[in-house]
Amino acid sequence: MQTIKMVEVTRSDEVESFHHGVAVLINSSGEILKEWGNSDLNIYPRSALKPIQTLNLYKDGIAEAMSLTDEQIAITTASHHAEIFHQEIISNWLKKIDIKEENLSCGHDWPWNLEDKFRAKLEYKNKRKIYHNCSGKHCGHLAVCKHKNLTIENYQDKTHPIQKDLIKLIENLSEYKIKNIGIDGCTLPNPLMPLKKFALAASQLTDSKKLSENADIAKKIFNSCIKFPEFTGGTKSINCILTKLSKGKIFFKNGAEGVFLALIPEIKSALVVKILDGAARAAETAIAGLISELNIIDESELAKIKFSDVTNSTGQNIGKMRFVL
Repeated sequence: MQTIKMVEVTRSDEVESFHHGVAVLINSSGEILKEWGNSDLNIYPRSALKPIQTLNLYKDGIAEAMSLTDEQIAITTASHHAEIFHQEIISNWLKKIDIKEENLSCGHDWPWNLEDKFRAKLEYKNKRKIYHNCSGKHCGHLAVCKHKNLTIENYQDKTHPIQKDLIKLIENLSEYKIKNIGIDGCTLPNPLMPLKKFALAASQLTDSKKLSENADIAKKIFNSCIKFPEFTGGTKSINCILTKLSKGKIFFKNGAEGVFLALIPEIKSALVVKILDGAARAAETAIAGLISELNIIDESELAKIKFSDVTNSTGQNIGKMRFVL
């Protein structure tokens, strides 16, 4: 398996750690524009799959029929930090569709930020499902189940109609037959597939000609996410920061275990990186470094992410984390 050293971490000017990865930039016609390492590598897309999961939920006119807001569409794609505005939109949405929080199949969790976590502990004492970073996606699933008169029981199971439709959609977009379906951290199905095939599937969302009758909802998903990037992660989340830096040209979505996706309609392409050891810190650095090669985002802004300081417990700078390709 060919991989590339993408990120290294220094301490007192000496390399202490490094991270290998694989990445690919592919357009909607299946042409590999750039490849770093062997993109035949099998990966689980994890939460980078969420834009496609959102397309599956809201395709065929469902978003319009349900009168979904841009914020609801954005939170469906989210790995959110459970800030107050995240909690409110999900709580209100559940009330609107008359479904209880406990019907969410994701686990219980605390908010990401210390301030919100402290407030939650004072107010509710216990972890809650709406605090889970995937609760927006799960809320979208329940809303669609109710709209389509589908059972909400075991909606997370790969045999549920929504999940069967998802696998069919991924196979159509990727031109790849899914053979292995894993279970994500939030309980929903997550397929094992070659990195380049996932990138191909994602790239279809950037090209209206490839999606025919679902081109409008694909564009709506992208526009909702760049309009409300805080809803797709958090106020200080890296995907929100990068999406804002692109000034509406790129939507960035991170996934667990070192996966990062960038949707780039300007060139009808998707960029995907996978860090082999699963380190999120390296995936963040790598996606910034790789995207800088496209000259779409101001390099001076990207440099702060490509080359970041490593500090000790006193705040003293003692090294760097840097993109090395």
